[in-house]
Amino acid sequence: MSNDKKKKFKFPSAYTVLLAIMIAIALITQVVPGVKKAQLSDLVMAPVTGMVGVKDLALDAEIQKSMEENGVEGALKTINDADGSYMSVWNEGQVKGAIDVALFVLIIGGFLGVVTKTGALDAGVGALVKKLKGKELMLIPVLMFLFSLGGTSYGMAEESLAFYALITATMMAAGFDPLVGAATLLLGCGIGCLGSTVNPFAIGAAVSAAGAAGVTINQGTTIAIGAALWLIPLIISIIYVMKYAKKVYADKNATILSKGELDAAHDAFSNDSEEILELDGKRKFVLVLFALSFAVMIMSVIPWSNFGITIFENTTAWFNGSPLGGWWFPELTIWFFLMSVLIGIVYRMSEEDIVGSFINGCADMVGVALVVGISRGVSFMMANSGLDLYILDKASGVLSGVSGMLFANMAYIIYIALSFLIPSTSGLASVSMPIFAPLAQKLNIAPEIIVSAFCAGSGIVNLVTPTSGVVMGGLAIAKIDYATWVKFVTKLLALIFVATIVILAAGSMLL
Repeated sequence: MSNDKKKKFKFPSAYTVLLAIMIAIALITQVVPGVKKAQLSDLVMAPVTGMVGVKDLALDAEIQKSMEENGVEGALKTINDADGSYMSVWNEGQVKGAIDVALFVLIIGGFLGVVTKTGALDAGVGALVKKLKGKELMLIPVLMFLFSLGGTSYGMAEESLAFYALITATMMAAGFDPLVGAATLLLGCGIGCLGSTVNPFAIGAAVSAAGAAGVTINQGTTIAIGAALWLIPLIISIIYVMKYAKKVYADKNATILSKGELDAAHDAFSNDSEEILELDGKRKFVLVLFALSFAVMIMSVIPWSNFGITIFENTTAWFNGSPLGGWWFPELTIWFFLMSVLIGIVYRMSEEDIVGSFINGCADMVGVALVVGISRGVSFMMANSGLDLYILDKASGVLSGVSGMLFANMAYIIYIALSFLIPSTSGLASVSMPIFAPLAQKLNIAPEIIVSAFCAGSGIVNLVTPTSGVVMGGLAIAKIDYATWVKFVTKLLALIFVATIVILAAGSMLL
């Protein structure tokens, strides 16, 4: 058979990949002893339940109160041993379900639809690219560093979905391909989370969960190790992305994207109009409001009180029900909806144009919202069946009796495996720290190493796992197939893995 007649394998869509994972989990529960066997109805209801959210009944009110005061969502879950004894561990209860994220994504789509209708983005991106003529590559390190700051400080993840359309369009206008835009965002935020320093959803959740189990964590030590895990992989990632971007800039055929992906991205992000849009006064004002929208979003989710900053607590709660620093997806959704209306009014759009462009923008994000919901459903199936706790119990036994250096890197590898099953960093910390932190202390190993191994393990997995709504949602917005992302990022993940092994080994020797 000739080559042109051979059918080229096409990687399945995100929906098919996630459904296959759910089926695999359901089959595994049929043969693993001591876990709840999944039923056919679970495959249908898990995404819905994962989106709506459920909360298990707490078994220890004092520990639950302590967890919630420290921003850790979920409830206690009991593991019964054969001898009748039991221990309580924190189980992510899916309190903040994916429906909040999915609705946020839809409203962001509407917001971008209104802004796009004004032409301000096209004019602004065109002016930026013109100003950076010959220096386009500098966009990559600057943006990756800025997004990584969000990751290491407050765990910027789902919030980054709001930036994918803008960054992808900017990178394409600068002469790169959509993959450069997606990589700049996904790797920037993701590497920051991997090297969390003060991220409350990773470091904060881990410290709180370990504290509830009687283990004190020195946060100065976790910040030092976290800084190394942040900056070294970030430098590696910036070099990696810039090398690929430089090739694509010089030769468009060097892209690893398929023609279908390029066409989809071109239709979504390119302006084929011969008219060069002028960056006039109205459009400049729209861009100011556009930038303000994201600036407020970033300020609103940073837990200022954790850093001793209380100025917002009594001055900003009137606007959206919660003070800046206490917002989450419901408040952010309202904020972007209000800014959509304001931008439409400022640009003097008619009511019909505002509503029409907003609805069209929401429609473009429906597929992304579904991906987020189905991704959360996978995590719900793991928790609902008890398979997550079964695997965690077996993994903890592997670490008993090993040396400090081996313990650090074995814990890292175990956390990589666990993170595929529990992509939520706060959920994984809450479930695992009450088990792993006391184990480390019992073996005279610094428990800070476990916290760092947890951040690094969950961080590297959340750069690629299909059970992450951020990965699948971000790629869907940028019009990139999951298989293409895996192909692009595999070598980089190997480099990051090796660098992390070295950093953790050095940390265990110094502590």
